[in-house]
Amino acid sequence: MSDLSFQPDDTEIERRVEAILFAASAPLSAAEIARRLPAGVDVGGAIARLRERYQGRGVELECVADRWRFRTAADLGFLMTEERDEPRRLSKAALETLAIIAYHQPCTRAEIESVRGVSLSKGTLDQLLEMGFVRLRGRRRTPGRPVTYGTTDRFLEQFGLGSLYDLPGVQDMKAAGLLDLAIPAGFELPEAGRPEEAADEIGFEVDDQAPEFAQDFVSEDAESGR
Repeated sequence: MSDLSFQPDDTEIERRVEAILFAASAPLSAAEIARRLPAGVDVGGAIARLRERYQGRGVELECVADRWRFRTAADLGFLMTEERDEPRRLSKAALETLAIIAYHQPCTRAEIESVRGVSLSKGTLDQLLEMGFVRLRGRRRTPGRPVTYGTTDRFLEQFGLGSLYDLPGVQDMKAAGLLDLAIPAGFELPEAGRPEEAADEIGFEVDDQAPEFAQDFVSEDAESGR
């Protein structure tokens, strides 16, 4: 334990003030610094000398609301900036929609709504399309020629899948809370690997490059009021 009766010289006072400020988790006032030092020492003088010594250095001593702290020099702040991509979190509705599309693609909006039991907001599909997890697959050869949706390569990459055949079983998805749905009677979710096969069974047109898809999709939303 240090002897508080010992009167250190100016250099030692400066060292101690420097150490206190360096280790502090928040700015300290001169009085707070003084309480850690022998009585009667010139804390103000030590702070002034430290401030002068650190002027123009990579780290500077600054006063904030009558309290002192060390901080990175303002002109070097860019070195502390870390750029990173913040992952967007999918809502429960988006996860459910994505799971339905993955297991029953190509599927229409009406089929998604039938499985979920509630109306599907345009924003949910827009988010999946914007994030690149879902794409427009084509139109069914049925009345109204509804737009169908399927997953993308980015979906496979995001979830670490080599192909759609690597999708986990439906029961595994339910256990993970990603397919916690009441499946309507007569509506069967295909097993992994069957989505591509289902397209031929129902009659399906694929034309990924047709610009009318985006226009028709918007028109369909406007007509349905969703």
